Amino acid sequence: MFGIINFETFLVAGVLLILTPGTDTMYILGRSISQGKRAGLMSALGISTGVLMHCIFAVLGLSILLAKSALAFEVVKYLGAGYLIFLGLKSLVTKTKTSYELDDPNSVRSFRKIYVSGVLMNVLNPKVALFFLAFIPQFVDPAYAQSSLTFSVLGLIFLLLGTVWCVLLSFFASKMSNSIRANYKFKAWLDRITGIMFIGLGIKLALARK
Repeated sequence: MFGIINFETFLVAGVLLILTPGTDTMYILGRSISQGKRAGLMSALGISTGVLMHCIFAVLGLSILLAKSALAFEVVKYLGAGYLIFLGLKSLVTKTKTSYELDDPNSVRSFRKIYVSGVLMNVLNPKVALFFLAFIPQFVDPAYAQSSLTFSVLGLIFLLLGTVWCVLLSFFASKMSNSIRANYKFKAWLDRITGIMFIGLGIKLALARK
């Protein structure tokens, strides 16, 4: 159906890939542990939106540019790395409030920023674009006339699986750390650890090769 081949293999491989810890997982964990459930949820939704955009880019053929052009790959890579390092430094220098509240209902603007950060972090990771170009075509029947439709269906299934995992991850991570985050001194240390983690992820992305 829809020109999909070896669908069962796609599901198994997709789930295993999603469960493998990576930049997205660490970002969601960092937000969830240091800032709470809603922040973790917004970061998960931001990551998922970024994956959706990569899927659209791949269908439109824009991701091929990253695969073909070394310059385009390097530009996007360093933009993503710079953004992650910026987030890390910001987390390190921001002073923790002594009256910290979990899931502050007045933090709509803050949650919007977290969502946008998740989108940008994922979109500016060229490795995700290359993943879509390398992984999904293996399950597209080359004889099927509407290959773009097949690619879209597989991409959306992968997105759905990934979104479910990211949301569950954010909930569990925030739940486990509620008592720690309630103490502002622990929160200060969590902010520093999160900042260092983001900087490390940025450096790792900067050193990445095709």
